Amino acid sequence: MKRPFVTKEQVENIVKKYPTPFHLYDEEGIRKNAEAVKKAFSWNKGFREYFAVKATPNPYILKILNEYDCGCDCSSYTELMLSKAIGVTGHHIMFSSNDTPKEEFVYADKLGAIINLDDFTHIEFLEDAIGHIPETISCRYNPGGVFKLSNGIMDNPGDSKYGMTKEQLFEAYKILKSKGAKNFGVHAFLASNTVTNEYYPQLAKQLFELIVELRDETGCDIKFVNLSGGVGVPYEPDKKGNDIFEIGEGVHKAFDEILVPAGLGDVAIFTEMGRFMLAPYGCLVTKAIHEKHIYKEYIGVDACAVNLMRPAMYGSYHHITVLGKEDAECTNVYDVTGSLCENNDKFAIDRKLPKIDMGDYLVIHDTGAHGFSMGYNYNGKLKSAELLLKKDGDVQLIRRAETPKDYFATFDCFDDLKIEE
Repeated sequence: MKRPFVTKEQVENIVKKYPTPFHLYDEEGIRKNAEAVKKAFSWNKGFREYFAVKATPNPYILKILNEYDCGCDCSSYTELMLSKAIGVTGHHIMFSSNDTPKEEFVYADKLGAIINLDDFTHIEFLEDAIGHIPETISCRYNPGGVFKLSNGIMDNPGDSKYGMTKEQLFEAYKILKSKGAKNFGVHAFLASNTVTNEYYPQLAKQLFELIVELRDETGCDIKFVNLSGGVGVPYEPDKKGNDIFEIGEGVHKAFDEILVPAGLGDVAIFTEMGRFMLAPYGCLVTKAIHEKHIYKEYIGVDACAVNLMRPAMYGSYHHITVLGKEDAECTNVYDVTGSLCENNDKFAIDRKLPKIDMGDYLVIHDTGAHGFSMGYNYNGKLKSAELLLKKDGDVQLIRRAETPKDYFATFDCFDDLKIEE
């Protein structure tokens, strides 16, 4: 059973200053998890988690993670800007993008970021953009086909737009070396949101074998392997979560079996676990404001898909707790909906929940990653505030809620258009 990290009494105090809906993050949980990840891979001297900024692009969250030596995995100009704003530059930035505009490569190079090339053709594009090939560089690998574990097919890399084929990868490293690159990395992402301790060790084994072959054939000095993301969280309450220590030890075993005998025992392990790092330590708090009794029973809340897109976009499950009724019997079946003019604006469909009364506060779990960040402004809806629940129980505003002025700000260049709140 999932239990929220915030109580009804705490929310009732919070809403006196910050009305629902809002995203709330658990500082204590974030810190404990960051420490656990660091410890699980402490056997590798060069280990670093590059938090995927796309998952939770908030400087206050990034600063907390940076205290544990986490870098920033960036994929756009503004994510690079955000990293620089909190003092993260140089090789603490991994720039992994695709279909990349010239100015983004230029800015990444200016910051000294490690550039991770997505495609073979990007070698020439990068050189034209920045005038040189960086001494430290990485390439993204796509093995094609399907990726399988003992419990079946996990994902289909062959259908993915990301990365290079093996043949392209080897040729890329030969060209990059000839153009002055000295330190190389390999990156791969083969499956999304895996809830199994097998994924990283199996991925690591494939990549470790690959870089031994790569080193032997090209003579390139492989400095790091980036296992990327894919380590997921159990959104459903009856699923068991990943054990980061078992995962770390599985990667360690493959490292000792493959890289150490090959003379590559100094290769650094990098990760980009946005979801695992943050998802369980954030929630969307919303209030029941309407009920509707037609062919189904509906509960309307003051949040909508603008605040959390995953259920509407992917049909994703997010657990819901009615605060103050955590242990009440689930006697009712509801669709929990937002107010968008779209029928997929539903946080839950045919969900068994306790009887919900108007004014009840609902916690939608596991929104700490890819929650607020995927928001948009359809129907003219405004994005919510983000709040940080501190270790001492206080609440800190870490992003204010949008106002109509924010929504209309991009029209401020027109003198004849005046919009009043």
